[in-house]
Amino acid sequence: MPGADLLERPPVQSPTPAAAGRRGGWRRRLRRDWVLLVMVAPAILLLTVFHYVPLLGNVVAFQDYSPYVGMAQSPWAGLANFARILDDPDFWDATVNTLVITGFQLVFYFPVPIGLALLVHSLMSPRLRMLVQSVVYLPHFFSWVLVITLFQQMLGGAGVLNQLLRANGASPFDIMTDPDLFIALVTAQSVWKDAGWGAIVFLAALSTVDTSLYEAAAVDGAGRWRRMWHVTLPALVPVIVLLLILRLGEALSVGFEQFLLQRDAVGHEAAEVLDTYVYFTGVVNSDYSYAAAAGLIKGLVGLALVVAANKVAHMVGEQGVYSR
Repeated sequence: MPGADLLERPPVQSPTPAAAGRRGGWRRRLRRDWVLLVMVAPAILLLTVFHYVPLLGNVVAFQDYSPYVGMAQSPWAGLANFARILDDPDFWDATVNTLVITGFQLVFYFPVPIGLALLVHSLMSPRLRMLVQSVVYLPHFFSWVLVITLFQQMLGGAGVLNQLLRANGASPFDIMTDPDLFIALVTAQSVWKDAGWGAIVFLAALSTVDTSLYEAAAVDGAGRWRRMWHVTLPALVPVIVLLLILRLGEALSVGFEQFLLQRDAVGHEAAEVLDTYVYFTGVVNSDYSYAAAAGLIKGLVGLALVVAANKVAHMVGEQGVYSR
């Protein structure tokens, strides 16, 4: 009969409020947060242009690349460049130097910003705290050329320290050219330059601690050290774990300019790290495919360290860089 098919046809259901909300949610968020998106757009553009787009250049690690013909015309070499790296003793020497320096700095440099943040946070006077923060932050903005020059004027052969030793009849010694002291020297330079800047993150974490926790601990009879141990340090643990994971991700990147400027003074045996190794093999010797393969290996190892350290953080109950 007429209209029977209409009766048998199921009625058209209108979209549920949840589905409609999901459909229009991104539009509402766009209207609400468009100012923030505009503010971060330049940073995203710079990150894309100078970090993600250059990743496409890693293809030269699998080629016998020549800048005269470009990537499109360079012949493929497969894994030959990686095999050459694994057979190169200079690569392994640079890797060992890098790991030793990273381990040394992890023990003697990483705790310094934490202690500095605790010290600055304990200052009662806001003006004194601001003055100390400004003084310890300032060296971060110095170039490595200036930092090494200052250390040369203090610890070099004609520096202040040796002048005092000569004036008192003692034998001078040049710390800046001693290969045995190089690892301690570069760690001291990094501490002086970046410890104040690194303390910013920990100071930000300390500012979020509820002051009522300190008051409750003081009422219970906890002294300053016990309040620091049971209130302050637990508040810093998530930040410490996060920065430690990120630091492990950069375990094979201890720096370039700092080591390049001092490489000739102490010899390449002490100052050759993976960054300088890639520079001299890739730029100076024009072996771009070999250097790209070395850099790709370094990046993959750093990624593996981040993933492994983040997994350990999850096992001990911390969030790490990303959640499960």
